[in-house]
Amino acid sequence: MAPQIRIEKNFHSSLEEVLQDVIKTGFWPSTYVSDPTPPPGYHWHKIEVHGYCMEGNTWIGCGETGEKLTIEPGDKLIIPPGALHIEGESDGPVTYVVTIPDTRSHAEAFQLLPPDHPDRPLD
Repeated sequence: MAPQIRIEKNFHSSLEEVLQDVIKTGFWPSTYVSDPTPPPGYHWHKIEVHGYCMEGNTWIGCGETGEKLTIEPGDKLIIPPGALHIEGESDGPVTYVVTIPDTRSHAEAFQLLPPDHPDRPLD
């Protein structure tokens, strides 16, 4: 079965709790503000991404099930490598602390790869 996104509801209640989890995972953090824009289409990334929602609300679509998962402040989004997903359009900005397992450019880390890309891991 292909990897799937998941959301851990009410995972954190403060930036301090997020940073404690970042230390525990060993991932590298940055901040990302997702402005309201049309969804980019289903895609995947080569690396695992964790997103801690700090402000705003949106939905994330799972490319395997078609399910729309709501994400709101306090939630942790986990996107495994190869997991097809799409971020829904929100009414306002959504602020995340986003973490990745190593250091690399934003463009490389968050490259939007198409569902039929030959390198997509399916298990």
